[in-house]
Amino acid sequence: MTDDATRTERDSMGEMRVPNDALWGASTQRAVENFPISGYRFPRRFIHALGLIKHAAARANEDLGLLPADVADAIRTAADEVASGALDGHFVVDIFQTGSGTSTNMNANEVIARRAAAYLPGARIHPNDHVNMSQSSNDVIPSAMHVAGRAAVEEDLIPALGALRDALSAKAVEFDGIVKIGRTHLQDATPIRLGQEFGGYARQIELALERVRGAARGLEELALGGTAVGTGINAHPAFASRVAVLVSERTALPFREARDHFEAQGAKDAVVQLSGTLKTVAVSLTKIANDLRWLGSGPRCGLGEINLPATQPGSSIMPGKVNPVMAEAVCQMAAFVMGADLTITVCGQAGNFELNVMMPVMAYSLLESIRLMTAAVRHFTDRCVVGITANAGRCTAMVEQSLAMCTALAPVIGYDAAAAIAKESYATGKTVRAIARERKILSEEALARILDPLRMTEPGIPE
Repeated sequence: MTDDATRTERDSMGEMRVPNDALWGASTQRAVENFPISGYRFPRRFIHALGLIKHAAARANEDLGLLPADVADAIRTAADEVASGALDGHFVVDIFQTGSGTSTNMNANEVIARRAAAYLPGARIHPNDHVNMSQSSNDVIPSAMHVAGRAAVEEDLIPALGALRDALSAKAVEFDGIVKIGRTHLQDATPIRLGQEFGGYARQIELALERVRGAARGLEELALGGTAVGTGINAHPAFASRVAVLVSERTALPFREARDHFEAQGAKDAVVQLSGTLKTVAVSLTKIANDLRWLGSGPRCGLGEINLPATQPGSSIMPGKVNPVMAEAVCQMAAFVMGADLTITVCGQAGNFELNVMMPVMAYSLLESIRLMTAAVRHFTDRCVVGITANAGRCTAMVEQSLAMCTALAPVIGYDAAAAIAKESYATGKTVRAIARERKILSEEALARILDPLRMTEPGIPE
């Protein structure tokens, strides 16, 4: 880059050449040159949260008489641009950077300071002295992670999971009258209703919602006010609580100052817990997606009890083949989330004394997991679940062929006699009903009542 394309900026370490069109300064430029590692950047939600925090900090510092009104107003205007995404192109620091996220906090401070100066010509607005007043990277970055994660869960993931739960519940009602064979150990078991099976899936997601809501509440405590090590040095005692109120007003979510700033900065257990909950949801989604693709396997040589919507051609060589691609996408997303949880777990262990030093990767992994899960669940719901239909004829035929039908006979004729009928059914290919009728072990009326598949889907002992 030629000298004509750059300008000279200074920080406590000296001079740096910075692109002329860049809003950042020397500190950010050092980070750009130090960490050209991945090309990964903090997600939009995180930058939005940074903007909200810097806006609220300027307001609190003005209210406390620490920052002149005109300077505070210019900082807030610039911080709003950061929150809106208008300045995203100026957030250029790699995720793999200083473990406190100091480089990104200074990136925000420098961008906001330079932009604010444009709104207040002639004023000197300093990144550290003014934009970062009463703050430290050590309390700003964890606070932004909490605000971004809490908002992403509430605004994105919870609605997506709620829509999936509702779609599965609707299918449970729709399919309630269809009897099919149950399976345990991947082997035929006693009959169930297809609606009961889908009701189980709906309950899994209902419980997932409860777990996510509970875990997300752990992010409502903000580290702001602890500054460098948790003592609150250089911050007004009322600063943190005021900022929490202002952020709560802007997000319509409940945030509050951390009860103990040493815990809030030295540990990231709330993030680890939420990530573990996301992993649990990923496990639930994998079970449901795998069941659906197995139940829809075929179309002629598989289970074929349900029909999944056809969304695209499934093969470059086999004409007419259609695959369960939406379920496969969910399983791949779930694998990513499980891997990200391990990353977050390892990061959570890096709480060395008064500071965790893996926060950028932790924040990135958490927000990316929420984003991917939200998107995958939405598309899975819209492009797969709502369009599922039942193959009632196939379900009925498989129930009648099942050896497990003899289970209902066991309380009446004894386990050994029922097992003998099952073995003969398997050896001859005849149905359990046909063999029982041939052996005349029960009247036709009793046999019809005891071997009624629908009756077998409810609790009770045959009479």
